[in-house]
Amino acid sequence: MKKYIVRNLRAIWGRAYPRVIAANREYSWIVADVVLPLLSVLSYGLLYKFLGAGIDFLGFAILGGAMSAFWVNVLWDMASQLYWERMGGNLSLYIIAPISLMSILFGMSLGGMLSTALRASATIFIGSIVFKIPFKTGNPIQLFLIFFLTLSSLYGLGMLLSSLYLIWGREAWHLSEFLQEPVYLITGMYFPIKFLGPVGFFSSLIPLTLGLDGLRQLLFKKGEIFGFLSVNVEILILLVLTIVYLFLAHFYLKKMERLARKEGKITIRWE
Repeated sequence: MKKYIVRNLRAIWGRAYPRVIAANREYSWIVADVVLPLLSVLSYGLLYKFLGAGIDFLGFAILGGAMSAFWVNVLWDMASQLYWERMGGNLSLYIIAPISLMSILFGMSLGGMLSTALRASATIFIGSIVFKIPFKTGNPIQLFLIFFLTLSSLYGLGMLLSSLYLIWGREAWHLSEFLQEPVYLITGMYFPIKFLGPVGFFSSLIPLTLGLDGLRQLLFKKGEIFGFLSVNVEILILLVLTIVYLFLAHFYLKKMERLARKEGKITIRWE
């Protein structure tokens, strides 16, 4: 048991390392990852500014633009990852290795989370300086919980999608493209989700919805006025989503392993 745990910890580190260290060696990627999301943030910020929507709406847009980086990372570096590993011929090695596939995905999640957090922080820092956004100091415990659970449930969803994409096959690429842009709307990425009314309850299945709403309530003066649910309720829902998505991810990974052994197709390229 001890050796098995050590092997899985090494697998987690092995998959997290290239996403944290190696990705930051290519400086052009860092510039692109910081500047490109910042352009959309600046466009929404200028729009709100000229409409006279108030300084908090500028903050809403900046925070949403920063958090959008996590959604893109989940879709392209998490959900599609096992499918790409299959195309590259590495998936069969993962399956026969004496480790859990959950360790592989957890390492990817941890590395992607940390590297994306650096880029998201740069977006918030630059955007807040450009528009002179004032932040309030909310409850630090609630702030930590809402942020931690948002990322945990979001990457849990990414692990689930990674398993499903692998089972579904070549539609993975199209599904990622389909899910990217609509989520910006239904999660209230650049505006309070409260404005969408009942749609907000359905979009709450995507952790970004409640995570953004909770962060806005805690970081901006008018955040509570435009809040969708109370912060404590959102923390509870995010906790449930984290547990559910991680359980489903584990379930479908096991199903995928059974299919790989039974049919011998899942690890074959172009199937």
